[in-house]
Amino acid sequence: MLTRPHSILRQLYQSVRECASTRRLSGQQETTLRLRSEVGVKGSRCLHTSPVCRTTFYERDRKSSYNSTRPQLSRKERILQGLKELKSEIGVWREEVKEHFRSDPILLYRPGEVDVKFQFKESTDVEKWVCTVDSDHNEGYSKASFDVSPAGYGLFHGFLNSRVPIDGKIKRSGYANISSIRAQKSFKRNSFYNWQPYNMLVMRIRGDGRSYLINLATEGYFDVLWNDVYHFALYTRGGPYWQHVRIPFSKFFLASKGRVQDKQHAINLEYITRVGFTVDARHDSEGPFSLEIDYIGCENDPSHTEDFAYEMYKQDKYIVGT
Repeated sequence: MLTRPHSILRQLYQSVRECASTRRLSGQQETTLRLRSEVGVKGSRCLHTSPVCRTTFYERDRKSSYNSTRPQLSRKERILQGLKELKSEIGVWREEVKEHFRSDPILLYRPGEVDVKFQFKESTDVEKWVCTVDSDHNEGYSKASFDVSPAGYGLFHGFLNSRVPIDGKIKRSGYANISSIRAQKSFKRNSFYNWQPYNMLVMRIRGDGRSYLINLATEGYFDVLWNDVYHFALYTRGGPYWQHVRIPFSKFFLASKGRVQDKQHAINLEYITRVGFTVDARHDSEGPFSLEIDYIGCENDPSHTEDFAYEMYKQDKYIVGT
């Protein structure tokens, strides 16, 4: 659980603004509900929800109902599965205890040195990532997978299909995504990646010429933060040569459920929960894709002093960010 100062929590509960909702009845008695919710914190970032698929201020599911398509295990099956994982969780707990008494944190971050956070040399490294496509939720016909390439690197590849299912709901289709599993401690306790000492995201990749989207999730305690993801574009050259990428964290912009937010805020690097990549079939770019990843790491560059790359001016609530 994310711990926050009591003053911030008190301000958060005291600063809930009124929600504006509009209802309109058609001739067939169909109700259209539009709800806009916003939470403001004095001296802190502005928290607000996306207007997509919102009927209440409260978000019930962290996965926004996408878990409903997965088969539900019975209580007996969950107990048996938990007992199978007990041995491995005890092993993780032992390593945490050893690390605690070893007390050997990184105290010096030298310029130019890259601390590798993710590497894909073994199949066990790939198993810590989840690959999803639109066809997993009956929203399209794309196919993708994430496995170890013949050269011994992580390979995100598949086929994007922009054909839309005939269900009257889906308007656009054709996407694939990979994401690391939520940072956790032993016994499935939620944790975070603390990248506060760094200011650069560093990768060694080999792409196909497509543009991908880098995703850094900062899932917080409150439901209005569950879908907060920071994005930045990853441009690949294609061809047989490897590409070294250095992206400042100050360039990442805030979005929620795929919608870029009007009120931007610099990413809080202490509470990174997941890292991911997304590719889609926009602008007639359907077809095969391939992204090979050697490693993902972080670097501290003292020459980069920018805090946030985007404008942070304030406007009235009825002009922007409503």
